[in-house]
Amino acid sequence: MGWVAVDGVVVAGHGVASGQGGDRRFPAGTLAVQAPFFREAGIDLSDYHPGTINVSIRSHRFAPHRPVATVQALAWHDGFPPEDFSFFRCRVGEDGVAGLIYYPHPETKPDHHQDPSVLEVLAPFVPGIRVGRPLRLEIREEEWTLQPIDR
Repeated sequence: MGWVAVDGVVVAGHGVASGQGGDRRFPAGTLAVQAPFFREAGIDLSDYHPGTINVSIRSHRFAPHRPVATVQALAWHDGFPPEDFSFFRCRVGEDGVAGLIYYPHPETKPDHHQDPSVLEVLAPFVPGIRVGRPLRLEIREEEWTLQPIDR
């Protein structure tokens, strides 16, 4: 098994991961609050830009199988119940920049839900990424399965 290319489009997110969304509870973003907990669990996000790239794969979604890391029942903020998070390897753009797909499990996520066709990607800063532009991702096929979305 190897890498599978998926073409998507960068879409606007909620802005809470980066702190750009104006949520007063997280002025530096949820990732800034979560990162120390993830580091303690063995997931170091220090090489990644402190926000997510939201990539729509349109009429498909990925079903997770085998993450490279999962943190369960993470109580990262007093105002939220514990959440589960998984991380999956990916490569971003034409240069194949190494990244991670950040997957807050929808069944434990209290708000800021994503369309199931949107993946949240963590990567070092990649110049030229803008909302509306196409973006190629590569994922490990043993970690995810591509499924059509019934709309």
